[in-house]
Amino acid sequence: MATENPRRWWALLVLATAQFMVIMDTSIIGVALPEMQSDLGFTPGGLQWVFNAYVIAFGGLLLLGGRLSDLLGARKVFTAGWIILIAGSVLAAVATTAWVEVLGRAVQGVGGALIAPAAMTLLMMLFGHNPKELGRAMALYGAAAPAGGTAGVFLGGVITEYLSWPWVFIVYIPIGVATLLATGLLPAVRGKRGSVDVVGAISVTGGLALAVYAIVAENWIAAVTGAALLVVFLIVQRVVREPLMPLSIWRTPGLATANLAMALLGAAWIPMWYFLNLYLQQILGYGAFASGAALLPMTVAVMIFMIGITARLLGRFGAKPLIVLGLAVLAAGVAGLSFADVGGSFAADVLPASLVAAVGMSLAYIPAMISAMSGAKPEEAGLASGIVNTTYQVGSALGLAVMTSVATSQAQLVDGFQGAFVGAAIVAVLGAVLSLTTMRKPALQKA
Repeated sequence: MATENPRRWWALLVLATAQFMVIMDTSIIGVALPEMQSDLGFTPGGLQWVFNAYVIAFGGLLLLGGRLSDLLGARKVFTAGWIILIAGSVLAAVATTAWVEVLGRAVQGVGGALIAPAAMTLLMMLFGHNPKELGRAMALYGAAAPAGGTAGVFLGGVITEYLSWPWVFIVYIPIGVATLLATGLLPAVRGKRGSVDVVGAISVTGGLALAVYAIVAENWIAAVTGAALLVVFLIVQRVVREPLMPLSIWRTPGLATANLAMALLGAAWIPMWYFLNLYLQQILGYGAFASGAALLPMTVAVMIFMIGITARLLGRFGAKPLIVLGLAVLAAGVAGLSFADVGGSFAADVLPASLVAAVGMSLAYIPAMISAMSGAKPEEAGLASGIVNTTYQVGSALGLAVMTSVATSQAQLVDGFQGAFVGAAIVAVLGAVLSLTTMRKPALQKA
């Protein structure tokens, strides 16, 4: 019988810090993007790779990270992930060219892909013996994600304004070292025998990267090669003995439709967040600190709704209504941002629409996540979680690539931003319609 770890709540602090930092890594760079573009010579289309390099590596390798956690032991993989994340942060901080910056961000993504699934495994080991404690631990761990996103927006503005953009990466080094020193609080986990689907991991990550590049560069060779690699991944998953993603998982009720909703949610939300950052600085002339502060109401609203409101609504109405409503509300908010022009103002053109979009994101995200996992067998819950997280990251990267192509096709900068907002709103509407028509019933009913 499992015994309680007397240091489990201190260990949870280490795990929650890891979740906080991994999520913050996607938001802290947003406000710094214009300065990075100026200093490193990014093209308008190439700038998105500061974000996409991280999410492609993170999303593409999450399943591999989970598998390695099982085989090698979660604490070892968690530690290795932090070492890699620190190395990527150093590389991103010292970069003097665009390609080195993108490489550093990709290395950070690899670290994050090892940290996230290992942290979840460790949390289950620490608290799985007590359902009541597990609920509290999951709530605290889950709250670290929106908190990390909120802190990233604000800290990114403060750091970029009063120090310089490399410091948004340097900040990870002391925190990472402190986390490594605290890993002794985590339980030692013995690995198990098994094999690693290296071909599957390489093919899916390479295929996703080439798919995004094909959209950005309008390169049909990259598109064909990326598609071929993704086909290879599916074939490998069918024939190898221990695949990263057994295809039978897709027979889980609700998994496919919930993942479709998550992909389209990411494809609408992330481009909105990305171009809103640029609009504030490049059109309204905000400095880095002012831009971060301007985005703070939106990110705080996301945190408040996710933690305090969505869970209650989910228990009362179920997942499907909230997913459909959330995507529709997100579409309305993003569409509102498309009216922001050269003479726009924060109070009239940004704040109301961004708060509406934040409410929509908050309503849809947790129900879609739970819907994707609720039908899985207990032994497949970790795999279902990895798939839905991967889907969200992939949708984010592909959506940003498409909307960047839309934006850069316009002669005027503000016209490009408006086009990207319209495109993101259309994606959210599509998500709402498909969720309404393909999700046959709410995945979570009131108890």
